[in-house]
Amino acid sequence: MHEIIVCEKPSSAEKIAKALSPSAKKKVYNKKVKYWELTRDSKDITVVSGVGHLYSLVPKKNKYRVSFDLHWVPSHEASKSSAFTKNYLNAIKKLGKNADSYIHACDYDVEGTLIGYNALKYACGQDSLAKASRMKFSALTKKDILDAYENRIDIDMNQVDNGIARHVLDYYFGMNISIALSDSVKKNKHRFLKLSVGRVQTPTLSILVDREKEIRDFVPEPYWNIRAILDFEDIEIKHVDGNIFDKARAEEIFNKCEGKDATVDEITFTNSKTKPPVPFNLSGLQAEAYSVFGFSPKRTQVAAQNLYSAGYTSYPRTSSQKLPESIGFKDIFRQLSKNGEFKQHIDKLPDMLIPHNGKKDDPAHPPIHPTGILPAKLSKDEQKIYNLIVYRFIAVFFEAAKFESMRATLDIEGEKFKFNRRRVTHKGWMEHYPFKKIDNDKFPDVTEGDVMSVKDLISDEKETKPPARYNQASLIKELEKKNLGTKATRADIIDKLYDRKYINGTQQIEVNQLGENMIDTLGVYCKDLTSEELTRDFEIKLEGIENNTASRDKIIDDGEKEVKAILGDIDKNSKEIGTKLYEAYQESNIVGTCPNCGGNLVKRYSAKTKGSFVGCSNYPDCTTIYSIPKGTNFLKKKCEKCGLPIISFGKPRQRACLDANCGKESTKPYEPKEVGECPQCGKKLLRRSGRFGEFIGCSGFPKCRFTCSVDELEQKLK
Repeated sequence: MHEIIVCEKPSSAEKIAKALSPSAKKKVYNKKVKYWELTRDSKDITVVSGVGHLYSLVPKKNKYRVSFDLHWVPSHEASKSSAFTKNYLNAIKKLGKNADSYIHACDYDVEGTLIGYNALKYACGQDSLAKASRMKFSALTKKDILDAYENRIDIDMNQVDNGIARHVLDYYFGMNISIALSDSVKKNKHRFLKLSVGRVQTPTLSILVDREKEIRDFVPEPYWNIRAILDFEDIEIKHVDGNIFDKARAEEIFNKCEGKDATVDEITFTNSKTKPPVPFNLSGLQAEAYSVFGFSPKRTQVAAQNLYSAGYTSYPRTSSQKLPESIGFKDIFRQLSKNGEFKQHIDKLPDMLIPHNGKKDDPAHPPIHPTGILPAKLSKDEQKIYNLIVYRFIAVFFEAAKFESMRATLDIEGEKFKFNRRRVTHKGWMEHYPFKKIDNDKFPDVTEGDVMSVKDLISDEKETKPPARYNQASLIKELEKKNLGTKATRADIIDKLYDRKYINGTQQIEVNQLGENMIDTLGVYCKDLTSEELTRDFEIKLEGIENNTASRDKIIDDGEKEVKAILGDIDKNSKEIGTKLYEAYQESNIVGTCPNCGGNLVKRYSAKTKGSFVGCSNYPDCTTIYSIPKGTNFLKKKCEKCGLPIISFGKPRQRACLDANCGKESTKPYEPKEVGECPQCGKKLLRRSGRFGEFIGCSGFPKCRFTCSVDELEQKLK
């Protein structure tokens, strides 16, 4: 009897194989792909893996045209960047042929379920699904793996349908509309722009643009704070009115109190508790890691995924804040106690282990927690995230921290001032969570009726501040609050906005001109695409597939209708959209001033070379052009010799003038020379220079795209 276990990643395959049999043997397919063979319960078992998605959704015909007729093809056929998946797919095809049974052992979520389903259906054949079962686990420990193997379930077809519908909608809203917008520019401006929109990406960008406009339109309002410094212990007291927006009132208070003593009117003491934190779900971990370490959500997610793959922590892409007893609290703490630092805190745990759970639940996975297996070696990022997860897991079992607060009210000539102090009386969980600062103020020795002299009276004039820009962690929270995207995709969506150059800034997200103009243009001509409501409605429908309140086909049909309506708006307003987007692109990609004609030097993309270059905005009248390496960044600094921008490129990063010839004997800009007549359109042929040498091009570009090498032209002339 031959059984095939299909895993999502090579590291998972190794963990599962060794858990099922310590004597599992490693094999290699085609000298490149590792797989495992073992025997268990009189069955010959082969454990194979993919590397994420092995199949991609593409149009049945031209992938560069708008299409609603899609099918799954091997990812290496769909994109050159996925060439590395070919050997893994071939290994599954060969090793999975004619097996007696199949086990789907990919991550238990929508994406993982779809990855394994497609691998079985298309690589092992449709018949394999009838002989397939599913392992469900939340941690890659021996105990969890064996339990999942012995208690296999059916493949959740609702999860499969959810995954398929998501991919189809993402293609409809993403690729189709991006193609239509790029076509509108090409049709009206004869330029190719690589534009990008998406079902969740565009409403996310719209949220950022709205905040950018709030900040820009914000009108600051002056206000005053009145405070006094007492002679006694330099205590600072503040007027109870706080922010005073009436200047006359602020001046009245100041004049009345200047040079007068303060009398302690009333002192009150209160007690309060701070409950333990709740267990981490993914967004909670991302927010805390940003607050403590300054990690971006993506950076945290990568580290958490690595810890899970290594078996040190549980599955990270979860919404749950409720730790179930079934994960074995005592056993986890017993293993963690082998670490001296953790043991100091674990030894003080209460006898009854009752976690302080949150409100959110996730039927697929528990909150993120340590498995108990202590890591041998971790990267710096992984170590920080691991410690954060372990200490949070420990802290949720402790009692609340207790505080005593002191509030004093003072009187100066009938005006009331106050100061507050707070000190810890019982540290509780805070003693065991080193990432939280504990308030522990010293209480001054004052009593009611004390008269104190005022050392200094201060009137601070300030202005109201605009709303803060989002950072990556606060944007993740906002998306979660608005139900846009999923826990697994939100960090990737933000990364995509950075990649598309729509936004920049690490601590605070700023929207670039291209991003703002993109939303402004879409908001006028196809508002549905920027709509949170449309995206949220589809998200609710997609979630409905899993509880049988919505169907895959109906959602896909609805998506097609919505996208066709948006495409109709784009087609109807093609000229305006193409013109505005091109102008926005031009404006956002100006890198300097042309040394020949004074026009703008603009970074442009060549569809032919699939690379970028810098050209003059006055083309074709001015043919100044500069080649730039892949991954070039333009710095604010200018070249001291010629005034062109300095660029940075390469690994390690190098800096140089935009003009590769700057500093050489002749720095005079290259002037194209006429060398003949274009064989395609009859216009002038020009001999031009690029960073990688001379070439021949037509002066009628971009309408005529004839080019050839200098050698080819010389051969034709002979």
